[in-house]
Amino acid sequence: MKQILVGIAAAAFVIPALASDIATPEEAKAMSEKARAAVNEMGSEKAFEAFADPDGGFQEKDLYVFCMDMDGVMLSHAVKPGLVGKNLLDFDKYGDLLFQDMIAVAKDSDEGWVDYSWPYPGTDEIKPKTSYIATNDEGFFCGVGAYK
Repeated sequence: MKQILVGIAAAAFVIPALASDIATPEEAKAMSEKARAAVNEMGSEKAFEAFADPDGGFQEKDLYVFCMDMDGVMLSHAVKPGLVGKNLLDFDKYGDLLFQDMIAVAKDSDEGWVDYSWPYPGTDEIKPKTSYIATNDEGFFCGVGAYK
């Protein structure tokens, strides 16, 4: 019985630590705007390097930057570099055509929020997520997502 209580007590401390690692939509928007400024100021090649560098100032909590062209080709992805060069226009694994929605926002408004469903970190649970996307001077957009 004592071992079970110790295990339960230890588990109770894990949940708040994970919750503190989940960023807010406001933090995602700020990082997306920072990513747009980085592309505009240093060019895409150097910006992509900064996005991929864990110490580059573009990976905090569960936030990271991804960039896509207006045809749906992933140009940069900080945590899944294997997606770079892939066309994800028709990606619909979790019930949303999120990249088509992002492209529409980028073309219509240059920036804004896109809501979709995505797996919650460390689980198989699908939860609501939103990404703030911002088009830069090079004509593509970068986005950063946060759970709602």
